[in-house]
Amino acid sequence: MSPNDMNPNDRSYTREHEWIIVEDAASRRAQVGITHYAQEQLGDIVYFELPRVGDSLSHLGKMGEVESVKAVSDLFSPVSGEVIEVNPGLGDQPELTNNDPFGEGWLLRVTMSDPSEIDSLLSAEEYDAYISGLH
Repeated sequence: MSPNDMNPNDRSYTREHEWIIVEDAASRRAQVGITHYAQEQLGDIVYFELPRVGDSLSHLGKMGEVESVKAVSDLFSPVSGEVIEVNPGLGDQPELTNNDPFGEGWLLRVTMSDPSEIDSLLSAEEYDAYISGLH
């Protein structure tokens, strides 16, 4: 599978390897996760430290940590906003993110305070070019 097949075009990406997809523009609701590249670099994920419902996030600010068998890495929020849901499955099954980072392995749902922040993020094509330069 080439890297170009891994990063869906329906979302935006950070240089820190998080993604965001707007689920409902009217209510400013979006879903956030980490990329296939991130989970691949981390190896087997064993634990997430994530914000709680009601917590405020800041654009590209630290929002938690992910622990794998290889390392502990910081997680960064693609946008400012309020956490409205944390993926309940990750507590018992953090490996969901290894298996399906763009689906079942999502991390958070947020209400964005400034949806225009997405404009500063990378498209799938830009992210593919960025990670291809990291190898």
